[in-house]
Parts: sequence; structure tokens; C-alpha cells
Amino acid sequence: MTTARLSIVIVSFNTRVDLERCLASLSATPPAVSHEIVVVDNASSDGSPAAVRVGWPGVMVIEQSRNAGFSAANNVGIRASRGELILLLNSDCVVPRGAIDALLARLSAHPQAGAAGPKLVDADGRAELSFGRLMSPLAELRQKWLNRLYDARAGAVVRWVERATSREQYVDWVSGAALLAYRRDIEAAGLLDERFFLYTEDIDLCAAIRARGRRILFTPESTITHLRGRSRATAPGVSNAAYRRSHLAFYEKHHPRWAPLLRAYLRLKGELPR
Repeated sequence: MTTARLSIVIVSFNTRVDLERCLASLSATPPAVSHEIVVVDNASSDGSPAAVRVGWPGVMVIEQSRNAGFSAANNVGIRASRGELILLLNSDCVVPRGAIDALLARLSAHPQAGAAGPKLVDADGRAELSFGRLMSPLAELRQKWLNRLYDARAGAVVRWVERATSREQYVDWVSGAALLAYRRDIEAAGLLDERFFLYTEDIDLCAAIRARGRRILFTPESTITHLRGRSRATAPGVSNAAYRRSHLAFYEKHHPRWAPLLRAYLRLKGELPR
């Protein structure tokens, strides 16, 4: 049996409609490169695994006995796959014709890059600020205000985001919603850090790849539609708590001096996770 060059790993948790839409887009206009698709289901209760097996029998489905978290599920998919390239893809993404091939081509054109992310847009074609600087108090504040002003349609910020997302560039991280990387770089980084149950795992993975002398590429030559927040919408309270736990874990790992201040701040807000 021929080994696929690309492994597409999709983690699913109660997002059957989105997952089916994602797989349909991959099936309708598949990448030209030899590839395999691995769906790792985190104990969904919406029939996702059965739907995939019926609709896409060529897709490998791995059913988890519990919701082990986004990082752990991705690692299961990575270990089960064989491609020299790995695309971590959210179930709430829709992939247009040629998008994956373009992303592969741009990563190949940058030998110093270990990972690459495409331009992400919403259902209306509006760009997402899907890359940034390594998370720190200042970088977080900057990213949050940019996103808030962008969502509020502040003219200057809209123009800045449109310019930034139209320029190929090296960045500290790209969104894990659609993150392409060489297997050797992911494995050298130790796969995804499973202390991050949900959120910040992409920033951490990119930091680990960069720590080994590789670079992270953002390219608008590839565009993928990202229907954000679908998994979060199924359980917002659980998702918010998971975000705070990952937030704290990230600071404890990367900025240990700031971690006590973040913990105190969350305690004052009543948002300190158990």
C-alpha cells in the first residue's frame, strides 16, 4: 500500500454538521498530493463517527472513550497517520479547491519553515487575524484590542488587518484551525503539549518548532474558510474554563514570573479555574 505524503488530522467533538461539511469539501476537491484523512472523535454524542463511516468510508475514524482534549486527540491522530506532512484541520473549516496544494507549495518554497498557516476567512470572506506574536501580557492585550476594534469595524484597524493578512510573512504562530507542518518538526517538538486541553496549544507548538531553529510561515496564497466557535458553542461554560486552564498553563510554561499575577487577576474576576 502506498504511503500518503499528507495526513489530514481532524478532531471532532459534537460538531457532526460541521464535520460533514468539512469532509464534503475535501471530497469534492481533494488535494492533488497523495493523502489520508484521520478523524479523531472525542466521545461525541451526536453520531459523528457513524456518519463519517457511512459517508466517507475511506476516512480513518478513531473513537476516543472520553473527551481527552484537543491536543491529546490530535496526538492520537498524528501517531496513527503516516504522512511526512501533517495538516491539523478544525472540523469547522471548509476547504476550497486548491487551498491545501497552495499551502503545501508555499511551505515547500521556504526550506527554513517548519510549519505554515493559510489565510482564514469567515463565511462572508472576511479575514481572521489568525497569526501573531508569542503570547505575553503585552502581545495578548494587543491581539485582543485589534480583534475587538476589527469586529467593531474600526476603519484604521480594518485596513491594517486587511493589509497584514494579504502579505506573506514569518510570524511567531499561526492558528491551529489549519496548521500544516512537517512530521519531523512536530515530532522534534514532542507533538502537542497535552497540558493544553483546549486553546493555546497551537501557539505552544509553534514556539517549540521555532525553538529548534525553524520558522513559521503565514501565507495568503492559500485561503480556507473557518466557521469559528462551533465546538465552543456546544458547551460554552466548559470551553471558557478550559481556556482559562490553558491560559494559566501557558504562562506557567513560557512566562513563569507572570503566572502568579495572572492567577491573582483571575481570582479577582471570579474566573480562576478549579
